[in-house]
Amino acid sequence: MAPTISAPITDSSEITDFIISEGNGVKGLSEMGLKSLPKQYIQPLEERISASQIMPQQSIPIIDMSSWDDPNVAESICNAAEKWGFFQITNHGVPIEVLESVKEATHRFFGLPAEEKRRFLKENSPSKNVRFGTSFTPEAEKALEWKDYLSLFYVSEDEASALWPPVCRDQVLEYMKSSEVVIKRLLEALMKRLNVKEIDEMKESLLMGSKRINLNYYPTCPNPELTVGVGRHSDVSTLTILLQDDIGGLYVRGDNDRWIHVPPVSGSLVINVGDALQIMSNGRYKSIEHRVVANGSRNRISVPIFVNPRPCDMIGPFPEVLEGGEEAAYKQVLYSDYVKHFFRKAHDGKNTVEFAKI
Repeated sequence: MAPTISAPITDSSEITDFIISEGNGVKGLSEMGLKSLPKQYIQPLEERISASQIMPQQSIPIIDMSSWDDPNVAESICNAAEKWGFFQITNHGVPIEVLESVKEATHRFFGLPAEEKRRFLKENSPSKNVRFGTSFTPEAEKALEWKDYLSLFYVSEDEASALWPPVCRDQVLEYMKSSEVVIKRLLEALMKRLNVKEIDEMKESLLMGSKRINLNYYPTCPNPELTVGVGRHSDVSTLTILLQDDIGGLYVRGDNDRWIHVPPVSGSLVINVGDALQIMSNGRYKSIEHRVVANGSRNRISVPIFVNPRPCDMIGPFPEVLEGGEEAAYKQVLYSDYVKHFFRKAHDGKNTVEFAKI
């Protein structure tokens, strides 16, 4: 149901209150039937994407994981992580009904009245691990992003049961559990190429010691060409496992400041290397910039699982990667410091990784 207000909002601070403080989000703005984009959302020209920047003939690899024991599958995964930093996987073992139910649950959460979603705003939420918000870091951004999100940091099943929104909690937990096996398989394949023979407890903590899942909502936008759904960035994760709906809008950086669309493939998951794995692999695996465009006719959702080190872990190139005499390109950094650096600024392409460079 669209929010009701007595008069159109035009004042900048009124819009900020409406979308952020009152919990209407950008979805609330979209549902008012705006004819033009509020100025806070108009991105500078260099942050918009034009048709001339898109590489229509290119696509990221799509890897069929049904024959997991086939060495060619592991080789394809490692090659894709080295060259592209992004790939899609099909026949991955996560049941289609689990994927569908988490997409439905995402729509259910964002369909709640603003007063219910407002309970999960940063200042109201029962836990810092559960947060409803809009854009990326509104207080640091010159122009806002056309997106609302619910971010859930997984600590334990008990905490999730107690604090996550009941309207989507069970479906999100089921999706996280169902994706465990495929995450481990992907990491095993990627580690072997780095000379890491076995993922022991310490390595497992570094690679996948914590998880965050976001439910993202990109409502219909009156002037999609003037704004962004998500600005240029690379993820701070080890790996990101993304479920997207059938609408499309995700773009990955290719050569020469050009962009490659990641088309929705029914039943697939999009996998990308994050900065943590780029650092741990000493740059062998690439964490690539990506972005999401706004859509003028349809509401889009996506559900990424960010597989991360624990906040208290020190990350740096693995000794196995350097044992042949390769120079370390990155220093050891405390993962929580790295993440704080990412979140205290607007999206700015690949600049975060400079924080860890030697």
